[in-house]
Amino acid sequence: MKYLHVIFLAFFALSNEILTANGGSFNYKDALTKSILFLEAQRSGKLPRNSRVKWRGDSGLDDGKLSGVDLVGGYYDAGDNVKYGLPMAFTVTTLAWAALNYKSELKATGELYNVQSAIRWGTDYFLKTANKKNQLWVQVGEPNADHNCWVRPEKMLTPRTLYKITEWQPGTEIAAETAAAMAAASMVFRPQNRTYARSLLNKGKMLFEFAKNHKGTYDGECPQYCSYSGPDDELLWAASWLYMATKKSEYYKYITEEAVTASVAEFSWDLKYAGAQVLLSEFHLKGEGGVQNYKQQADNFVCSIIPDTPFHQVFITPGGMVNLRDGANSQYVTGTAFLFFIYSNILKKHGETVMCGNQAIKPERLRQFAKQQMDYLLGSNPKGRSYMAGFGANPPTQPHHRGASVPPSESSLVVDCPTSFAKWFKNDGPNPNVLTGAIVGGPDKSDNFEDKRGSSSYTEPCTYINSLAVGPLVELAMHGA
Repeated sequence: MKYLHVIFLAFFALSNEILTANGGSFNYKDALTKSILFLEAQRSGKLPRNSRVKWRGDSGLDDGKLSGVDLVGGYYDAGDNVKYGLPMAFTVTTLAWAALNYKSELKATGELYNVQSAIRWGTDYFLKTANKKNQLWVQVGEPNADHNCWVRPEKMLTPRTLYKITEWQPGTEIAAETAAAMAAASMVFRPQNRTYARSLLNKGKMLFEFAKNHKGTYDGECPQYCSYSGPDDELLWAASWLYMATKKSEYYKYITEEAVTASVAEFSWDLKYAGAQVLLSEFHLKGEGGVQNYKQQADNFVCSIIPDTPFHQVFITPGGMVNLRDGANSQYVTGTAFLFFIYSNILKKHGETVMCGNQAIKPERLRQFAKQQMDYLLGSNPKGRSYMAGFGANPPTQPHHRGASVPPSESSLVVDCPTSFAKWFKNDGPNPNVLTGAIVGGPDKSDNFEDKRGSSSYTEPCTYINSLAVGPLVELAMHGA
């Protein structure tokens, strides 16, 4: 019986691998639509009259008043009511990349306008935050107080404390990431609104100079968003987008002569090297000099993740999911899928492969692995469940999210912070408001998952998980595997 048990487990593991690799048939268009809808649920400020998330209302309308500035707008990053500059900017940069890379596909699915609106909701806010040279407002809300209160953003009781970086208290990572967002977004809006696009690009240039000339790590967003990777990746990322937007030699010179780069196995709000390397690899394949190393490092990123290469180092769960850390791990899943799809298209266009030592990896393998990752989140996993709220089989019902967990009938109630946890956080039932499209943190390294509001590492959604999912979902909706 012991041997039969071992054989059964081996068959079960193989079956899971095949299930994950081949996936089921999902309505990727529906998943795409819902993934964008989640970003609308994260909006702060005065909502438009045609807001599609009916249980959300205006919030943070006095943001900035403590210092006599207008900081209304932007996004809440996750299930709390704080506006963090670093992840918000990364959300916008990656959304802009998807909008640029998949413009015709998004238009065909009817989602181009919604993606552009999501980008502009962020860039309108960033224009307010960068209202002076060598200064950037980077956060609104006091994290500790906010995390000790469980109320919807429309009824916030906690201080809207303001944080900024200056030449005396710099924050290279945030300034550079915001520069990247502005540069990428300027290309999105250039065809229809050159004046707006120019204003974004000018701010992006200014912020890059600020980031480059006043170096220092800003730790004011710790412990939620500490920059563990340092500022060099954001500087390369920003210079890459500014070169894309301007084609000016000063940015190419920075990329080829001054920038620091490294081979990595991760693409996330904190670590941008792989994104820049994929972006720059096409310049090498087009014959531009000085950027060959970026193609090599983009290859190294792939080689570190694909399990059938000799350089594989990223843990893959028994069910086939990329797992770097337990806690918002879905960002690494969607981030890997996003870069793999984009890089596979670049390689196919130029008739190239990924080289892992002497082993050539064809673009089709990247596509297959990217699809496997997205299918895992949508339901092709050992639990047979979706990790996107409001989509697929047995989706999460208790996302760790303040606004979604307060019933509409009680939305006008004002309660103190201790009472808010007892009344809404500890209620062991489905959220009364479906946080449609939210991809939650996801399962752990053993493919286990707890659909509990209090288990934030499993159930908390983040804007950048979804911004990284837009590209893969539109790719699958229009082109399949």
